[in-house]
Order: sequence, then structure tokens, then C-alpha cells
Amino acid sequence: MYAFEPSEEQQMLIDVVKRFAENDIRPVARDAEEGDDYSPDLIEKGWELGILQASVPEEYGGFGDYSALTGVLAMEELAWGDMAAAMAVMTPSLFALPILLAGNEDQKQSYLPPLVEAEWQPYTAALIEPHFDFDPGDLRTTAVMEGDAYVINGEKIYVPFAEGAEAFLVYANLDGQTQGFIVPAELEGITVGERSKLLGINALPNYTVTFKDVRIPAGNRLGGSEGHDFAPVITSARLGMAAIGLGVARAAFEYSRDYAKEREVFGVKVAQKQAIAFMLAEMATEIEAIRLLTWEAAWMVDNGHPDAFKQAYLAHTSAMDMAMMVTDRAVQILGGHGYIREYPVEMWMRNGRGIANLLGMAMI
Repeated sequence: MYAFEPSEEQQMLIDVVKRFAENDIRPVARDAEEGDDYSPDLIEKGWELGILQASVPEEYGGFGDYSALTGVLAMEELAWGDMAAAMAVMTPSLFALPILLAGNEDQKQSYLPPLVEAEWQPYTAALIEPHFDFDPGDLRTTAVMEGDAYVINGEKIYVPFAEGAEAFLVYANLDGQTQGFIVPAELEGITVGERSKLLGINALPNYTVTFKDVRIPAGNRLGGSEGHDFAPVITSARLGMAAIGLGVARAAFEYSRDYAKEREVFGVKVAQKQAIAFMLAEMATEIEAIRLLTWEAAWMVDNGHPDAFKQAYLAHTSAMDMAMMVTDRAVQILGGHGYIREYPVEMWMRNGRGIANLLGMAMI
């Protein structure tokens, strides 16, 4: 049975994250975007909210059980504050959650407690590749078994916090299957390029990383010698991006709605113009529709539903279009002000474009 009210624990987490997003992220989001950085103190404060820790069982250093729905609820609130901040705070989850979802017992015991129990650390993941036909199920980065080791070759883009990373979770093509590999950052053959310049999320440091004949022990294959099913991992990534899309869209809708209510043109509030009122109504409707679709997909994951993979795909693809529609209309509603950097809607529109391009940079 579906429930439309968060549990008491979920509501407490939502309230805490919302206060952090409103009081800590929002006031500095524009400066962080212009300065290409969030302060380590702010990221650490976000980490201490315990969003990832709440999804990791006690035996692995956390204090809860994995819940995709809880992750979706929290990620939307973080992204309402700022998309780049949400992704920065949650970057270690790109490494930790696949290990929790698909790793073997030794990997969970070895990697999760040191990450979850400590302060925020730059553990990250590398999935996206620099090809127009990028397909997470058909990667060009390869892993080949040589003796008692795997050798990884390939190039990845949009790798957050790659410079100074402790370790990477690298996805590669192994005999036609996408598999994850735990790759310590100090290994030979890893080259981190210059920081990438992007349309949006400029406060999140992203890099191109090249792997040339990087040898890792066979035991570093996610799941061990038998490997793992990639479906739960990519499903988590799709839900993460869908939740971010909701947060960004909601921020743009609320700001443009309030602006339209207050702004007068020729003696009439902008919101009283029929065309604007219709736009706002459609924006609100789409946000609510995609939120329910995303919640349903997360509920399916938590309950082991066989269609969870498909539903998460639908949630992500729908959130891509919804976020672009809502943020673009927010810019339109503000008129000339929408194109001025003094107002946040242009930043949200640029960030919203990334919902379609940054799969694998958020997990819940």
C-alpha cells in the first residue's frame, strides 16, 4: 500500500535538511557558483546531517537501513537549496551506496565503516564517458582479466572531486557487462585532467580522468569474483537525479510564483495575467506529477518490486523534461530580470539542463 505521509523519522530528516538548505546553502549559493567552490565547512556540515549514514546499517558504521524513498525525500530538499551543494555533500555516496547495494561482505566491512564514520572524504565514482552515444550499459572503458588482476583502460568525464580523491568506483565494460571496480587513487596509470568548465553546477569541482593500464586486485571487482547486477546501481543513480530535478524545479517555481504575486506591470500583478497564471499552474502540476512518479519508483525499490528499474528510468527521463520546462518558464515569468545574474532563476535553468547529462553523479 502506498502512503503519502513521511514516517516520523523521515519527516525529522526532511525538516533538518530543509533548514540546512534554507539557512546555510541558499545564502551562499550564488557566491559559490561565481567563485567555483563551496567551503569545506559547509560541505562537512551537510555531511553531518547523516543522510548517507541513515541508509547504512549499524554493522557497517551507519545508524539505519537503506531506503530509496528516504534518500529521494532528502535529496529533493538539498537540491532545493542548490544542486551543486547537494551533489557535493553526497559525493561519497557515489562510492558507498554501490558497495552497500552490490558489494560482497568483505568489501562492505572494509570500505563502509571508515567512510561513513569519519568526516566527509573525497570518495567518488567515474561512470560517464566523453562520447555522444554514451550508454551506461555499453561502456567503452574496458576491464580485462590478466592473471590475478584486472587492467582498466578508458576515459571518464564529470568525475566530482577527482583531484585529491581517496578512491574511485570505476565502471567498465567486462565481457559485455557493466561492472564496478574499486580503484585506489594512488595507483599508477591514473591521470586527472584540468577542472572542467560547465554550463552549470560550477561550485562542484568536476574533472576528466584517464585510466591507462591501471591494475587492481581481482578482489576489487564490485561483488567479488562473481561480479554484480548493475541494475540496482543505475536505478539508484536515476532516482538521485530525478530527486535533484524536483528540488531545482521546485525552487524555480516557488521563486517565480512569489515574484509574480508581488511584481506589478501597468498597475496589475503579474500573477493576475492569464498567461502567467496558466504557466504557473502547469509548472505546479508537472512538479507534483513527477514527484509522485519518483516516490512510486523509490517505493518499488524499497519493496523489491520487479518493475523498479523501469519506473526509475521513467522518473528520471520525466524529471529531465520537467526541470527544463519549469526553470525555463521561471526565467520567462521574471521577464528581463530572469536573464540577470542578480536573480537565481537563470542559474537554476543552467543547472536544470544538467539533469539530462549528469547520470551517475548522484545516488540515493
